[in-house]
Amino acid sequence: MDRVLEVRGLSKRYGKGCPSCFDKTGPDYDSNICPDCGSVVAAQDVCFDLYTGEILGIMGESGSGKSTAVKCLYFDQEPTAGNARFYDQGQQFDLFSLNKAQQRRLSNQRFGMVYQNPHLGLNFDISAGGNIAERLLMSDVDNYAQIRQRATALLSRTEVLPERMDELPKNFSGGMQQRVQIAKALATQPPLLFLDEVTTGLDLSVQAAILDLILEIQQQLQTAMIVVTHDLGVIRLLADRTLVMKCGQVIENGLTDQILEDPQQAYTQRLVASVL
Repeated sequence: MDRVLEVRGLSKRYGKGCPSCFDKTGPDYDSNICPDCGSVVAAQDVCFDLYTGEILGIMGESGSGKSTAVKCLYFDQEPTAGNARFYDQGQQFDLFSLNKAQQRRLSNQRFGMVYQNPHLGLNFDISAGGNIAERLLMSDVDNYAQIRQRATALLSRTEVLPERMDELPKNFSGGMQQRVQIAKALATQPPLLFLDEVTTGLDLSVQAAILDLILEIQQQLQTAMIVVTHDLGVIRLLADRTLVMKCGQVIENGLTDQILEDPQQAYTQRLVASVL
C-alpha cells in the first residue's frame, strides 16, 4: 500500500501560550487547559500514517482534540507545531509549509471534507448541483455539459434523485444534505477524504445508509479516509485502524478490532464499556 499522509507532532494551542502549556496538560493531568496561563491545548503531538484505501478512525469524547487535528490537516485551522506530508501522484507536499493559494488548491482538488454541520460544507444559497459545479469550477472544469453530467452522476451515486439537482439544500432533510456534501466532496475524485462526525444527529436508518455509502465509496475508489467520531458503532463498521484521543493526546492506537476487543487504557475501556 502506498502512503497518502504522514503526520508527526501535530499540535494546536488556543490562547497566548506559555512554557508550561504542553508540560502541564494532557491525560495525566485530566485537562487540556494550562494551569499557568489558561490556554487550551486542543491537540498535542499527534502522529500517524495513512495509506491508500485505508480508513483511519479517530475517536474520543467531545473536547478530546479529534476534530481539531482534522481541521488543521484540511487547513481550516493553523497548527501551533508539527508537520504533515501528503503524497500524491509521485509528488509530496509539506502541508504546513504551503502558502494559502497552494493550500486552497490542494483542499479544492485533492482533499474532500464532510462536516457534521452541512452548513459548513454546502452553500445553501445555490442548488445541490450548483454546489458540485462550484467545486468542479475551482478545479478548472468549466464545460457546462460536462459539469452537469458529472453532478448528475455524483448525486445518483449518493442516492439523491437527479430531478432534485436544481433544488436548494435547505429543502433537503439532514441525511440528504449529508449525501449532497459527500457528492460535492467526491466531485474531484480526491485521494483523501475527511469525515467529521458525519452521522451525528441523524436517524439510525439514515446513519446506516450513509455508512454503507462511505464503505462503498472506499471499496470502489480506494479513497483514503479519516473518520472522526465519538460513536463506537461507526468506528467498528468503518475503521481499519483507530486512534483514541483524550485531552488533546493520542493515548492508544492500533487495529480497530484489537482496540475494541482488548483496550489497554482505562479510558478506552470505559468508552468501550459505555456502549456494551
